[in-house]
Amino acid sequence: MQPGNNFGIKMLHFPKILDERGNLSYLQVDDQIPFDLQRVYLIYDVPGGEIRGGNAFVDQEEIIIALSGSFDVVIKDGQQEMKYTLNRSYYGLYIPKMTWRHFENFSTNSLAILVANKAYDEKEYIRDYEQYQKMQHAL
Repeated sequence: MQPGNNFGIKMLHFPKILDERGNLSYLQVDDQIPFDLQRVYLIYDVPGGEIRGGNAFVDQEEIIIALSGSFDVVIKDGQQEMKYTLNRSYYGLYIPKMTWRHFENFSTNSLAILVANKAYDEKEYIRDYEQYQKMQHAL
């Protein structure tokens, strides 16, 4: 479901340049990316039925894009759960900091690219959902 939400999540639509030789889409800081880019990472070769993620970030914002195939991004806050299906490379899902998310339902050969405003730092990760809920209520 994709109702109006209080998570701050946004579906971003990237420019799409149509060409008979193949289409082109792009991302630029300040135009399509609402933060300074510090890290890019990929999720791929996910076996059928597996779930990836299951965490939130203290200060990291990110954009999740399905470059190939499809997968679902599930967002939870303890009261609501929202599911976004990503399956087009010209759409990206903006996830603000302190948002619990996981990925599921990967199609064969799916490829996710994530761009983030923070370099990798293990201290950024909140991997325990109860701890996340306590931190959310303290905000």
